[in-house]
Amino acid sequence: MARRRGVRAFVDRRLTGPYRLVASTALGVVVLAILGAVMGPQWDPIPLADPLDVQSTSTAITNAPALQTYPVTTNMTTVQLDGVTVQAKVSAPVGAPGLRPGVVFLHGAGTGKGATAFSEQTAAMAAAGIVTMVPDKRLDTYTTRHRDYVAMAADYARSVEVLRHWTGVDPAKVGIYAESEGAWIAPVMAADDPSLAFVILTSDPVVPPREQAAFAADNYLRNTNVPHGVFRAIPRAVGMALPGGGFEYADFDVTPYQRRMTQPVLVNYGTGDASMPIVQGAEQILRDTAIAGNGDVTVRYYAGANHGLKVDDVMAPDFLTNLSGWVLGLPQTAGAQPTVAGDQPTQEFVAAPVPEPRWLRDGDVVVGTVLAAFGLLLLAPVLVAGARVVDSWRSRRGRIGRAVHRLPAGVPLRMLLAGLAATLTVLALVWYIVSIARLALDYEHNDWVVKGGWVAVRLFGIAAVAALVVLLQRERREVERTGWGAVGVLRTVALWSVVVGSAVLLVVLAYWGVFQLGI
Repeated sequence: MARRRGVRAFVDRRLTGPYRLVASTALGVVVLAILGAVMGPQWDPIPLADPLDVQSTSTAITNAPALQTYPVTTNMTTVQLDGVTVQAKVSAPVGAPGLRPGVVFLHGAGTGKGATAFSEQTAAMAAAGIVTMVPDKRLDTYTTRHRDYVAMAADYARSVEVLRHWTGVDPAKVGIYAESEGAWIAPVMAADDPSLAFVILTSDPVVPPREQAAFAADNYLRNTNVPHGVFRAIPRAVGMALPGGGFEYADFDVTPYQRRMTQPVLVNYGTGDASMPIVQGAEQILRDTAIAGNGDVTVRYYAGANHGLKVDDVMAPDFLTNLSGWVLGLPQTAGAQPTVAGDQPTQEFVAAPVPEPRWLRDGDVVVGTVLAAFGLLLLAPVLVAGARVVDSWRSRRGRIGRAVHRLPAGVPLRMLLAGLAATLTVLALVWYIVSIARLALDYEHNDWVVKGGWVAVRLFGIAAVAALVVLLQRERREVERTGWGAVGVLRTVALWSVVVGSAVLLVVLAYWGVFQLGI
């Protein structure tokens, strides 16, 4: 016992003032770094080892007929769904001979109004002799939290039936065009209705939404040149169940439906689309349709085109021509050779299942933990004010005697600094995430924000640890000097509400990577 007291006395003499603060802060940062590492999954995407080589640089569709140009008439019609109706825009060529092929357009996540969506595609295809229909997206069953792709397929099938009975349309030549999110719906329709004439998939995610979201986040962050430590947040954010429930569609797997897709398929990607697994997607479509015995798949890559198949806000060259030529040339254009052509696509990593967080998989728990921590910080001043009211009441009643309860000198300021530092670090992290998200979505670079902002967030975090250490050191010295009785119950609870609230926020910050040390 005497030896232990001697060691402690030696440490107290050596580690005084700033030395003790630096050592304790460093220890706190290391502990938080370890906690952050073990509390959730790391992000280690697998490199794509099987590149897809294009067989020709030309996107031209073999056997496509020369296109004619017709005047176009546009009408709005009503489509009866299950319990509701939606409006649909129908564009048709005027003077085109015989019965014409038709195509129903399926919306992606970013469009919804048939009157305005897909205007360039429908104008070009209708002028070439194809009747197009763009129904409104049904919104009473479609929200951010809840989407049912199988039910949406049934709704779009109603539009297909309407177009099949439209004047001048050949019912045996009606197919579907799906873009982005709509490409999860199209294979469901194709599997359920083998009589669909064709399927066009543009900017198709193919993989489940959760995997696509993680893949897109990784690509966007890499394009923005964020520090390596930021990537840890991907599986922890995308892999958790989001607060408030819902989002069941995040794990929707379209593979079983693609393996029943027997129609001719045209797949379109832009090689400038960072949000989609443009190599892996085409490879999986080719594999899945082969299982269905379907070899009529044509894949085209458009140089530098983005998610909407545009280059500098202009539709990719030849894309609209190829759409019309492929549809009008069926069945001769089905499986047009070469199968894969256009610009050479690149994909660095595989879109794969997202690792699930161990302890914080439930988003409600994450949000609840943060709110509880802030609640503890807000509780402290309420308790201190309450203690003052009690003291005043007791003073008026003449019940204060031997001692007046109060926080030791310097402790209230240190409580304020500890709580404020932890709060500011959380706000700084939120600001940083929002800032890099904006940069990534706009394909912009700003090292002052990307790298400087991350350094600033981490410095805020270290300062928050130091502030908590200073508070605890001061509290320890005062308790050793005067004991807890001089503080009183309410002020003691207030003190520890700040300590616990700040500590919880620091652990949450560690979880999101603020204190990483390569651990």
